[in-house]
Amino acid sequence: MEKVYTKNAPDAIGPYSQAVKVGNLVFTSGQIAINPATGNVDAEGIEAQTKQVCENLKAVLAEAGTSLEKAVKTVCFLDDINDFAAFNAVYGEYFTNKPARSCVEVAKLPKGVKVEVEVIAEL
Repeated sequence: MEKVYTKNAPDAIGPYSQAVKVGNLVFTSGQIAINPATGNVDAEGIEAQTKQVCENLKAVLAEAGTSLEKAVKTVCFLDDINDFAAFNAVYGEYFTNKPARSCVEVAKLPKGVKVEVEVIAEL
C-alpha cells in the first residue's frame, strides 16, 4: 500500500490519507469543498461546492498517476437530496466516463458542506 499526498488538494482533517494505492487501484478519501489554497470552504451552493470537490479529486488522482476518466466507482454524499439534479449536472461534466456510483443523503457533513465524494480509480 502506498499513500498519496498532494498540496494541490486539501490536507486531511483527521488521521487518514488523501488516497492510497493498492495494486492497480487508487482509493481516495472523501473530498469536500475545501479550497487547498486557503484551507477554507470558499464555495457556496451545491454547484460551486461540487466543482471544488471534483477539482480536489482531480488533483489527488493526478498525484496518484491516474485521472477522473479512469474512475470505476464513486460514492457521493449530499446533505440535501433535493440538490441531486444540480449536483448531477456538475458531476456529469467531470465524470464523463460514467463510473458506477452510489449517492445518498446524509444528516451532516464535515465543516457544514453540502457534498462529499470519494473515488476508486484504475491506475
